[in-house]
Amino acid sequence: MEPHGVIVVGSISADVTAFTRRLPRRGETVLGDDVAVVLGGKGANQAVAAARAGAPTWLVGCVGTDPFGGIVSSALRSHGVALSEVRSVGNRTGVAHIRVDASGENDIVMTPLANADLTAEMVDESIRAVRGKASVLLLQLETPVEVACHAAETGARAGLTVVLDPAPAQPLPDRVWPHVAIVTPNESEAGALTGVEVVDVESAERAAAWFLERGVGHALITLGSAGAVSVTQERTRHFPAYPVTPVDTTAAGDAFTGFLGAALAAGLDTATAVRRGMAAGALATTLPGASPSLPDRKAVDELLAMAEEAAR
Repeated sequence: MEPHGVIVVGSISADVTAFTRRLPRRGETVLGDDVAVVLGGKGANQAVAAARAGAPTWLVGCVGTDPFGGIVSSALRSHGVALSEVRSVGNRTGVAHIRVDASGENDIVMTPLANADLTAEMVDESIRAVRGKASVLLLQLETPVEVACHAAETGARAGLTVVLDPAPAQPLPDRVWPHVAIVTPNESEAGALTGVEVVDVESAERAAAWFLERGVGHALITLGSAGAVSVTQERTRHFPAYPVTPVDTTAAGDAFTGFLGAALAAGLDTATAVRRGMAAGALATTLPGASPSLPDRKAVDELLAMAEEAAR
């Protein structure tokens, strides 16, 4: 039987989120409406999304022995993410401070802490541990960049389909790109990496070409309410967005990547995988918080069925 699991190498954090009518200007204090402490980190979010999509999912990352470490580990377990590859280290658990305004827009300060302790050796051990069980590797950039690059190279050599969400955007060595099967930046990340200001479908296609020129197999640039642009050497496609009313966009990209990875691991074709990712990303904006907003497979199936019915 073909392996149909997902392995995620990435960050784990406690998300401390403040909700307010508008974000403060520089030097200003505003009153908030609510606050929440939940599981977060792009690695954890993508792992939860993949697990909620139905894929056996392993997360490779580090947490501390502090109370936040217990909170995030318990949350991962409750969502069905395997914890066998999560290491407890002597540092504090990573923390993200998130502010969300009434329109759903947000800003984030991510403090890596224990996430900075992830090593290439840990990654190698974990990829060996899931050999024969996982077929897709999801990566982001909230862990040390050199470790993420090593994971891409090692994962590709192990026969895994490597999906890189290059967030937060930062320069990567050219040697990593040929190991990336799919790259999934949003418009700002694509612009930061390629130098192309991404403002519409046409500029997204130009940015996608930058990735393909460096050896990436497939560039998927997400454009929020404008959908997503998919570019390979063979084909360019624009996928329209699923209309929803956003409340909080914090984990939309992670929902997209997690469901995309799970669909690919299940053997679905790329277009179907993209649509499932986009539906998950849209649904994730309709609830506040990071991991609490991640939809399950049933909700995604229902949104896709409604969209198909409306298109008839």
